[in-house]
Amino acid sequence: MNKENKKLLQKLRKSVKPFEINNRKKSAIQIVNTLPPLFIFVILSIIVFQIYWPLTIFISTISSCFLVRTFIIFHDCCHGSFLKKQKYNTFLGNITGFLTFFPFRKWRREHLLHHAGSGNLEKRGIGDIWVMTVEEYQKAPSFERVKYRIYRNPFVMFFLGPIFLVFISNRLNSKNIKPKERYNTWLNNLCLILVYGALLYLLGPIIFISVFGPMVFIAGVIGIWLFYIQHTFEDSYFEDASKWDFVKASIEGSSFYRLPKLLQWITGNIGYHHVHHLNPRIPNYQLEKTHKTVVPLHHATTITLWQSFSSLKYKLYDERNKHFITFKDFNKRYNPF
Repeated sequence: MNKENKKLLQKLRKSVKPFEINNRKKSAIQIVNTLPPLFIFVILSIIVFQIYWPLTIFISTISSCFLVRTFIIFHDCCHGSFLKKQKYNTFLGNITGFLTFFPFRKWRREHLLHHAGSGNLEKRGIGDIWVMTVEEYQKAPSFERVKYRIYRNPFVMFFLGPIFLVFISNRLNSKNIKPKERYNTWLNNLCLILVYGALLYLLGPIIFISVFGPMVFIAGVIGIWLFYIQHTFEDSYFEDASKWDFVKASIEGSSFYRLPKLLQWITGNIGYHHVHHLNPRIPNYQLEKTHKTVVPLHHATTITLWQSFSSLKYKLYDERNKHFITFKDFNKRYNPF
């Protein structure tokens, strides 16, 4: 990258800084229009079970939308962007982390590592969806290839993925972590066991599963889908550490997922992912304004809801040609016999 391009990229990073200021009123409004409706729909789904149980499933589906919005608040708290003081972000982050089944300190550390190395081929692995390059796949033993193919299967990623995330990944600590993070994960686990154990006992297994099963599962599917689609598109940015640039990774390696207004509201504007990666300190309710105001951001890869489904076919990153390819493309180009 020449010096002129580097200066332009750094200028772009500075141009979004004014939008990182959080707004107390907007944060309060988002809490009010997210958390109370979540509890209301959960309670309503419990009440209507005795009247007409299929309606419980429908209401639980609506609850999942508010659970996604709750996760967006949790996500912003992890970045310290939702509220002005860090201690308030930590407090609210732990509350919303409990509600969304995510331990605050564990996920914050992993997610910040994702931001620090997104698109860097030498810093993949923590907080990322598993991506293999063509060269890595060529050199991988048969067992590793099979494992990767299973992982990238849509059923495994989007349907088994939420179950693994909620019940296994989020419940376990990494090795050699700081005590605060370990204790925070244990506290999150304990609270979940006590609260949901009590609810299971009071409601019984059938009502409990009917109310909470669809809500948590659907929210998990949406969350993994959003994370996948915002970094997996044909010309996404990946580069060696020596050539990697944070701003280019943010703009070229994160998509602008243009959603219908209702879905944009449900997902807390996270479709403006290029803006979020460029400056994670910008609260979710400022992302759209930032994108519209800062003209260079309009050049980010834009993906519509319909177009996003085509990204399911992308499996391997071709370092040589700088884009994702399918397994079928790999067989044609690199494994013709």
